[in-house]
Amino acid sequence: MKIKKSSSIYILFFSLLIFAGACKKDMLNQNPLNRISDATFWNNSNDLKLYCNNFYQLLPNPGAYGNNANYYIDNNSDNLCPTTRNMRLNGENVVPASGGGWAYSDWQQIRNVNYFLANYQKVNAAPAEIATYIGEAYFFRAWFYFDKLKNYGALPWVNTPLDPADKDALLAGRLPRNVVADSIVADLDRAISLLKPKASAAAMRINKEIAQAFKTRVCLYEGTWEKYHNGTAFGVEGRDGSAFLQKAAEEAEALMQSESVGLDNVGAEDGYGELFNQVDYSSSKEVLFWRKYQIGVLTTYWNRYSNSGGGTGMSKDLVESFLCTDGKPVSVSPLYEGDATLADVVKNRDPRLKQILYTPGDLVTTNTSDRIDIFFTTPGFTLAIDQRNTTGYQLQKGNNTDAAQIDYTTRGLIYIRFGEVLLNFAEAKAELGTLTQADADKSINLLRERVGMPPMVIAAITTDPDWDFTDLSPVINEVRRERRVELSCEGFRFDDIMRWAAADELIKGYKYKGAKWAQWDGEFPTLVPGVNIFLDADGYIEPFQQDQLLVNGFQFDVKRDYLLPLPVDQLTLNPALGQNPGW
Repeated sequence: MKIKKSSSIYILFFSLLIFAGACKKDMLNQNPLNRISDATFWNNSNDLKLYCNNFYQLLPNPGAYGNNANYYIDNNSDNLCPTTRNMRLNGENVVPASGGGWAYSDWQQIRNVNYFLANYQKVNAAPAEIATYIGEAYFFRAWFYFDKLKNYGALPWVNTPLDPADKDALLAGRLPRNVVADSIVADLDRAISLLKPKASAAAMRINKEIAQAFKTRVCLYEGTWEKYHNGTAFGVEGRDGSAFLQKAAEEAEALMQSESVGLDNVGAEDGYGELFNQVDYSSSKEVLFWRKYQIGVLTTYWNRYSNSGGGTGMSKDLVESFLCTDGKPVSVSPLYEGDATLADVVKNRDPRLKQILYTPGDLVTTNTSDRIDIFFTTPGFTLAIDQRNTTGYQLQKGNNTDAAQIDYTTRGLIYIRFGEVLLNFAEAKAELGTLTQADADKSINLLRERVGMPPMVIAAITTDPDWDFTDLSPVINEVRRERRVELSCEGFRFDDIMRWAAADELIKGYKYKGAKWAQWDGEFPTLVPGVNIFLDADGYIEPFQQDQLLVNGFQFDVKRDYLLPLPVDQLTLNPALGQNPGW
């Protein structure tokens, strides 16, 4: 799936405000106007295509510099340690006076989808000719609404362009989150029924398999949210998540049976790591949905920054979650060599760790001017704040060693890959209590097989005294471990912690730790322990030791911070919206 900038008329971005004050009353009440009238626009299927092209431009797009240039980032979780503390994890967010993700512009994309769905019937074309564009619109409304569901929970659900004179609609309250989630899934079901399969769909457009994969993500999220927030202010009365979890498992299994999808690089040396540094995924069976970059059109600077640290660093906690090659955790495996050096850390470990973590001797880039390869030696501790490494565990995932990628990185941006679908299937089944060995073999064990790890045997899971979730079953603990490892630094970890209601176990009181400093004694003369680099009592790097707001670790408020607050101006204009718990 490729996404390129379109030279078409950008209808969505020519929206004007007919009623200047109306936007303050509701974010979904304005029809988008444009430089061409309805009478001259809704003529043929190409008009629908041009309209839908603009939805693609609203998808997540990394910034140009530093760690914002990398999609494979978990700086808002316990996976990666940024150079500055995360305010939400530390409970520092406040109720905004306005904006905060709930402003007029934040709802514009949903309003524009609704406008499309209210007007596409004007096109005089055969149903089969326009079905795919209708499917795209439903997919994107689901995508945009899901983003808001994760942030705010209950939402107003609007599926038509609202009339500014309809005060009842404008001043309505929010619907329960399960009703909104049901509506998102219904949109995805419509999209799945209308979109062409990958084999016959246009290469640059949403297809059926993408919608199926995204449905598994939505259903797993909401199913586990309902299950683990049950009985709290964030839960849904009378819902235990099983309905959504069943849908997640069923849709994933349906997609898993498709011959058009699969895992890439199975059995290939460094095959897992190579999955994340490609500039073109057109032939990939695993990467279902991605954005294409091109010099002069759309680029990032990730390689330039990741080579030196990227303004982040893998946490000790993440590194320790990788199993040893005997399939046992580091807490009990006789193969574990300890962590005195980076070489020790990766020895006898899950090969995925070596393929995403820089260790001495790893190729960083090829110098094309004199053909001298550049190899990793030490982490970038002493560089500028947006370049430095924070923990000694420097992230390699996503680095392309081609020197041409240094100044302007054009590595493709992955939105959805099949590996996630396999994990969604396994987790949904585990949460339902129905995960069998056969289920594990066709999901988690395919991921392990790719890298040469032993399979998960449900009846013989090794007890880990360091499991994060001691009140949950061994199966759920290991499924969650596999998810963390396989999807590490791809942007899933924060959402996982939120939907599992796991901030009390994983975030509250959490302190980032890194590698042992002693292995670099003498390598960095300007860094003095206790002066400008800080260590815990055992000699591990502790980046935020001197941050007075993190003396006791993160202060995430589990009675408030699972959702964002609504802004004051919107609550003043429409009290029926209500504020989120704890704010």
